[in-house]
Formats: sequence, C-alpha cells, structure tokens
Amino acid sequence: MAMSSAARGLILPAIAAAIVTTILVSLGTWQVRRLAWKTDLITTLTARTRLAPVVAPTLAEARAADPQALDWLAVRLTGRFLAVSDAPVHAVLGEPRGRFGGPGVWIMTPFARDDGSIVFVNRGFVPSRGRDLAPHAAPPTGETTLAGILRRPEPRGAHTPVDDPAHRLWFVRDPAVLAAAVGLEASRVAPYTVDASADLTPAEGLPQAGETRFSYPNDHLGYAVTWYGLALACVGVFAVFARRRLRAGSIPQG
Repeated sequence: MAMSSAARGLILPAIAAAIVTTILVSLGTWQVRRLAWKTDLITTLTARTRLAPVVAPTLAEARAADPQALDWLAVRLTGRFLAVSDAPVHAVLGEPRGRFGGPGVWIMTPFARDDGSIVFVNRGFVPSRGRDLAPHAAPPTGETTLAGILRRPEPRGAHTPVDDPAHRLWFVRDPAVLAAAVGLEASRVAPYTVDASADLTPAEGLPQAGETRFSYPNDHLGYAVTWYGLALACVGVFAVFARRRLRAGSIPQG
C-alpha cells in the first residue's frame, strides 16, 4: 500500500522528534546517575562529621591531599590563638542552634600550632546591625585544644560581593584571602579552615560556636524530572502534530 503524501510529510518531523526525545531522555538518565553519586557522597560526608575527631592534617599533609577528601572531617587542634585581628566573614544564620541568628559574621581567628603552621578557626557567629557587630569575647589565651569540622577553602562565586577591607568585612572563607587580610605569611597558613564546636562558645554567648551547617546541593532529582518531562512533552507535541496532519490529509479535496 503506497504511503500517503501526509504520511511522507511526517518522516522528517518524526526523525527530528526522535532525536530530540533521545537527547532529553539521555540527559534525564545522566541526572539520575548523578543523583545516585551525590546521594552516596552526602552519606559519606555526613558520616565523616560524626566520627571521633582526629588530629587536623599538617601543612604538608593538607597540601598533598585532595581538598574533597578532607572536607567535613571532624578534627582537633592544639595551639594558641594569635594576638592579631580577626577576619569577619559575612554570614546569614538561619535556624541557629544557639540564641542568635540572622545577618552577621563568622569570626575567623588565626590559630598557631606547635609545628609553626597557622589554621583559621571559625570561632562562631556574631550578629550585626548594619555595620556594627554585637559585643563578643576575645579568643582564649594560652594553650588551647579545640574540636571542630574541617572545611576546604570556600570558592568565590560569580555573584559573591567584593570584599570590603575598609570596613573589615570579607565574603569567602578562603585561608589565602584571610591571611592577606590580617597580614600573615601565606606559606604558613593551612589550606583549610576549622569550624569550632559549640564547646568554644564563651560564657558571654558570643561568638556562638557550633553552628556548622551540613549543606551540599542535591538538585539532580529535580533536573531528571525536568528532562524526562520535556521528553514526554516532545512526544506528546509530535503525536498531536502527526494526528492533525494525517486527518488533514484524509479529507477529500473538492
């Protein structure tokens, strides 16, 4: 039986629709695989934060390691807080574990270890009103042992504001940036920071330590649903188009 002209006219649209649908399904399947990978990663990292703290990596160990392999590791440090300026880093603390939340800063303070290396310790959150910070305690003096969560350097995103040294406000927890901010020798500064546990919160209440939020974006399920939904929509659009074309072709011409 010869193919009608209407049916022949659907060949190229059908091929195009098949190609587009295949691409969309492939993208959805890739996102499903990424979802499985990200879920496993989050499980691993969450478990890492709950392990007993280990001695924080030395300068050499941290520089030789993959930052991803150290991120979220529960660690402990022994040394002394340096008598230099803190580096406040912009923060907005939602659902705080302690009394204080909202807009404010993380108080990043350099901490010298016995091996001569320096680690920036996030001593905790301090709320702000405009450019004024709430009164907060100075770091402990003398030898101090603290526990916390190791964090890899925070990258500067495309929309991250420019640092404001004139008003002593920074926007990324990057040890290299913070070292320059307080005048420390970069070669001595560890390529990670440590979020202190709640035990470091002083009696006065600020800085409010122990506010680490385990946050790892995992939007792959939504992306997968979107790609599969677009694939289904493509099939539906072509089906409606083909049906109308075939109906039009079956109407006798007067």
